[in-house]
Amino acid sequence: MGRDFTRIWSASLITNLVDGVLRLASTLLAVTLTEDPVLIGMLGALTMLPWLLFAIPIGVHVDHSDRRRALVVGNFLRSGIALFVAFAISQDFLTIWILMTCVFIFGICEVLVDTTSQAILPQILDKSNFERGNSRLQISDVIVGQFAGTPLSGFLYAIAIALPFYFSTTGFLIAGILIALFPFQKEVNATKAGEEPKERLGLIGDIKFAASYLYQDKRLFNIVVITTSIGFFYSLSSSTAALFILKELNVPATYFGIVLAIMGIGALGGSIAAPIISRRIGRGLALAIHLSISTVVMFLAGVVPNIYFFVGFGLIGAFSISVWNILLMSLYQSLIPTALYGRIHGARRTIVWGLMPIGSVFGGFIAREGLRLPYLIGGSIAMLIAARSFKQIVSIGKESTTAQVNEQ
Repeated sequence: MGRDFTRIWSASLITNLVDGVLRLASTLLAVTLTEDPVLIGMLGALTMLPWLLFAIPIGVHVDHSDRRRALVVGNFLRSGIALFVAFAISQDFLTIWILMTCVFIFGICEVLVDTTSQAILPQILDKSNFERGNSRLQISDVIVGQFAGTPLSGFLYAIAIALPFYFSTTGFLIAGILIALFPFQKEVNATKAGEEPKERLGLIGDIKFAASYLYQDKRLFNIVVITTSIGFFYSLSSSTAALFILKELNVPATYFGIVLAIMGIGALGGSIAAPIISRRIGRGLALAIHLSISTVVMFLAGVVPNIYFFVGFGLIGAFSISVWNILLMSLYQSLIPTALYGRIHGARRTIVWGLMPIGSVFGGFIAREGLRLPYLIGGSIAMLIAARSFKQIVSIGKESTTAQVNEQ
């Protein structure tokens, strides 16, 4: 798929390892600072809140700036935040509120890096390789992030609480340097004729343009409405998952990383299988089926008697979510013009991911009445949404494949 993709992939291997380390270390750290389900839910909300506030402005910036430089800056900033958390731990002044602030700022950097990476991909890959490219990135995320990063995080955390954060500081720094030193062979900021508005609209104008484009393209609008609804209730269900595993299912903290790593097997399987499933039954049907499966598993998580059933259902859910994520991203890359990708991607994620923090907060309050309730309530409503949207998802998936073939 070319040297440019290899450079992106190489940097992602490093950041995926670091993300795996941070994901577990941050969760364990938060639980040591508070056991209040609402505060834990708020921490999850602050991870997603930057998508509501900054996704479109950052998308506008990505479309009008040097995308390689944006990746470098985003990784350097993440390195600095991880270093501050490590320092705060070592100096014993870290509180849940400081951690929340750092998580929020880190989330802004995530918006920049993720939006930029997704905007670059359609420019360095042929449309026929979108699913392969997204699949390979997802596979590396699972293998490196969950199978390597998560156990490594537990090992580093056991040695010293601050150690995973010092490790993450170095990892993000190396990823930024890697992208800075090796330029892309293809121009990653090229604008095709007819895709860009004739005049620069300014920030407010670009935001209006992105929102209008998203609303007028009914295929994009409808899939965004569906994913927004599902995402809200998924966030509601999983906002207190750490407390559910540790307190309700009585899993020792030392085994928490192992649970996540085992469930990663399902995500790995889905990442490998997604392009194959899409070729066999079509992108639209594959999307609809696996969204439905994931919502059923979401509900069943609330009735499991022990950790073994939870992990078993988690394997199935992780498989389906991986298939959904890979094919959904390929769908967007097929339907959105490359030169507008940053803005449109930002607009749709403002909606989809912007409402997730609200779901997390609701989930925290619901969990005060019982840690199983978020799964039962969120899963039930998500199943109804998936069933009602099944035919529509199939249709939109077929149209995205047709659009991809026509452009080729």
